[in-house]
Amino acid sequence: MPPSTNTIELDAVSRDPRSGPGARSRRLFLQTGVAALGWVLFDMPADAQQAPDRITTTDLGGATLFQGAGCNVVAIGGPDGGLMIDGGRAARAEALLAEIERATGSTRINTLINTHWHPEQTGANEPVGKSGGVIFAHEKTKLAESSTVYSSVMFAGRLAPLPPVARPTKTTRGDGAMEFAGQAIDYGYMPAAHTDGDLYISFPGLNMLAVRGVVCAESWPLLDYRNGAWLGGRVRALQRLAELVKPDTRVVPADGRVMSGAEIVRHRDMYQKLFTAMIGYLNMGMGPEDAVERNPLKEYAGEFGDPSAFTYGALKSMMIAYVPD
Repeated sequence: MPPSTNTIELDAVSRDPRSGPGARSRRLFLQTGVAALGWVLFDMPADAQQAPDRITTTDLGGATLFQGAGCNVVAIGGPDGGLMIDGGRAARAEALLAEIERATGSTRINTLINTHWHPEQTGANEPVGKSGGVIFAHEKTKLAESSTVYSSVMFAGRLAPLPPVARPTKTTRGDGAMEFAGQAIDYGYMPAAHTDGDLYISFPGLNMLAVRGVVCAESWPLLDYRNGAWLGGRVRALQRLAELVKPDTRVVPADGRVMSGAEIVRHRDMYQKLFTAMIGYLNMGMGPEDAVERNPLKEYAGEFGDPSAFTYGALKSMMIAYVPD
């Protein structure tokens, strides 16, 4: 929770949106048209776009990165089968598993880790579950995969429960460690960072960290504020990740290129600066539309693209989750 010097006045948050300093900018935002607002609320993020036809592989030195199945997938081989971190989309699962077998020599998947429950991460759950593989996730991820889920941020409509065979068979409530094929693996819970059940996966021996939807080098990873995420959770997650990495640590996000530990530190600072700006907006009685108009992330647009959807969701998430001291 932010320090008490950033206290938000309750009457500012509850102020009538038709009056006060934010009224003009709200009207201006709405005058841009329903289509623009619809894009902010419902445009599919980069990780939900149609996957390319070809799955590519990149050798990470002890692990392999697979791209083109709907999200970045990391796999390592083992004598009793392979280990996967996330599974892409269901429509690409067969091609992905075939490529993992070709690249790692593993004829089956022993363990599949769902870092969170979005459909770009869980497409291989059913074939892995049917073949007897272990599916590992946070308890909240299992709950989402066992329920009908709505978002409006990450996807339109509703997401049906996964079949029982596709749901996690082992879960965690927090941090822990495991070993696979002689490789030490640490994992940690990042509350409210991207969803309500995100895990990071660390391979200390490989100097590699899989952080999934918490960061991206090429776009703005949205906050699923309809399902527990908020900007403060993103900031806390990056604070923790920044303590885990070295400058040359290889960091695998959910999409796009592999990042470095030095970039994680930069992202931590960037989001902390945004969080401070958002507290100021709330203190002035502003809403998400006002934040989009002010555009506090404009200096990064050339690097990560139009920040409107992320900015809207960031302040929206704070209005839902933030409790002042």
